[in-house]
Amino acid sequence: MTAPPTDAPEAWTVGRLIDWTRRHLESRSVDDARLSAELLLAAAMGCRRIDLYARIDGQPTDAQRAAFRDMVRAAAEHRPIAYIVGRREFYSLDFLVTPDVLIPRPETELIVERICAWCREHPADRHDLLDIGTGSGCIAIAAAVRTNSIRAVATDISEPALSIARQNAEKHRVAERIRFAAADGPDLADDLIPAGSFDLVVSNPPYVAERDRASLPANVRDYEPAAALFAGDDGLAFFRRIAAGVDRLLRTGGTLVLEVGAGQADRVEEIFTQKSTWASRRRFCDLAGMERTLQFVLPADDPRGAVPR
Repeated sequence: MTAPPTDAPEAWTVGRLIDWTRRHLESRSVDDARLSAELLLAAAMGCRRIDLYARIDGQPTDAQRAAFRDMVRAAAEHRPIAYIVGRREFYSLDFLVTPDVLIPRPETELIVERICAWCREHPADRHDLLDIGTGSGCIAIAAAVRTNSIRAVATDISEPALSIARQNAEKHRVAERIRFAAADGPDLADDLIPAGSFDLVVSNPPYVAERDRASLPANVRDYEPAAALFAGDDGLAFFRRIAAGVDRLLRTGGTLVLEVGAGQADRVEEIFTQKSTWASRRRFCDLAGMERTLQFVLPADDPRGAVPR
């Protein structure tokens, strides 16, 4: 099926374009075809998706239709919609995204929820947060927007990703509370670690096994950054690195929050309980009922010598 013709006798209204594109994308096995059609048309018309329905009988300009056709062609080739439109909503906030960063997912919002809950349960004027592998910056930025006490260090091995994260922090007016820095996983320079270490260490790390690469959807496998997806033969390599380095990063009584992949919760918990003694361990499920987020809390009287706050 080709893109909608430019000389069709029937007017190409907003409503007709959405319906045609939904069917076209469904024929190409694109997920959430109607939502995708709406997002693409809203981007082409420079409006919010909800505003399309106030213009349902209106006609986009020729330039808007041309831009829309290009976007639909890209979507039909399974290019992620977020990369086509250059943005993605996360925790009710709008984030700039490019192929340099992993596309934020709804399940990752669980990490932000745990950060905010922990800060409420441990009130203080300041909470020092470390976000390992920040990507677009969505976790640290959303946490800082929702919790004024957050002071974050957000790291990534990718300088292009850090550039996107900085732009997102500026957009959401929290740049003065987040320090973005290049770092390889948990290997931080000493000057990035606050006195007494961090109150919270969080990460949505790479956790896809290399052996599962071929089974990933094409829009993920072929377009999202491999360094943010794959973590060794079993998908656990990055968790092992964090477990080996967390003692240096997390203060006594502090909390560690991690996103894990499907079926990984038991193995990841075992990795971290072998390395450290925790006062508590909790698991949280996403909306599909999958154990997606693990939270560990260090004992307040941990003997490792962190500086008292």
